Amino acid sequence: MGKIKTVELTKAHRSELEKGYRAGSSHAFRVRCQMILLKSERRTAREIADLLGCCEVVVNNWLKRYEVEGIEGLLTKPGRGRKPILDAEKDLPSVKAAVAANRQRISLAKAALEAELGKSFSTKTLERYIKNMVLAINESENVPHRSRARNSTA
Repeated sequence: MGKIKTVELTKAHRSELEKGYRAGSSHAFRVRCQMILLKSERRTAREIADLLGCCEVVVNNWLKRYEVEGIEGLLTKPGRGRKPILDAEKDLPSVKAAVAANRQRISLAKAALEAELGKSFSTKTLERYIKNMVLAINESENVPHRSRARNSTA
């Protein structure tokens, strides 16, 4: 059995990690904080991996990243994940025109957009894009939300 790699935490770093573990913005960040806290208790990477349901290489990788970058290293860096097919600003005029021309048939609007933009996407992708754009426009223009009808009991 090899040497157990541990990390020595100051009270400030420990409290920062505990705060991240309890109130972190994402589940992944909370798990990473927990990994470092468990590692500071002189546990092996295998024990931590078994406890958290990952592999020991993952535990060691996050430990190295914490040692180099601190708690900010445990955050998920921007730019991860699949890039959107339809660009929020660049494709908006084309989408508006296609939907205006084919108001009742989203499949026709989709076909026109695919021909114009040279991109292939599903009808669901177009629907999701339109919904998100409407929400963004409404938020930027401070459009009041529709209130529910009130039951009047007199």
